[in-house]
Amino acid sequence: MLQLNLPQYNFRIKKENEKYFIFDSQRKRFVSLTPEEWVRQHFIRFLIEVKNYPAAYLAVEKQLNLNGMKKRCDAILYNNNALPVMIIEFKAPSVAISQETFDQVAVYNAKLKVDYFIISNGLEHYCCKVNTENSKYEFLPEIPVFPF
Repeated sequence: MLQLNLPQYNFRIKKENEKYFIFDSQRKRFVSLTPEEWVRQHFIRFLIEVKNYPAAYLAVEKQLNLNGMKKRCDAILYNNNALPVMIIEFKAPSVAISQETFDQVAVYNAKLKVDYFIISNGLEHYCCKVNTENSKYEFLPEIPVFPF
């Protein structure tokens, strides 16, 4: 797999019927090793091991109901009151982060109303603080250490 702009980690990977799987310690099971999953696994480990995000506060592949449609957030960080505080969206390294990606997070945030979001394709990372008063966001110079 591609080297990302993140620390390198060792993962449990297995091959079955010519298909690769990676063990997701958050979901406690093997999942298909896609390029986006490669980014997710690295980034989650980075958040936990480098930025001190509590693993128990991170939900992966969280389903949301938006206007009768089922959507899925790549990851959500909750606080100690079980309220969402951050949306985390991952893309494969080959997918450029665009305005469409930011719009996707804005749709999720219409439901969750979080104060922060992160978007990463493993090569580029963006962390923003949401200004709920004017529905704008400001780019942070780096991903904050937990608690923020």
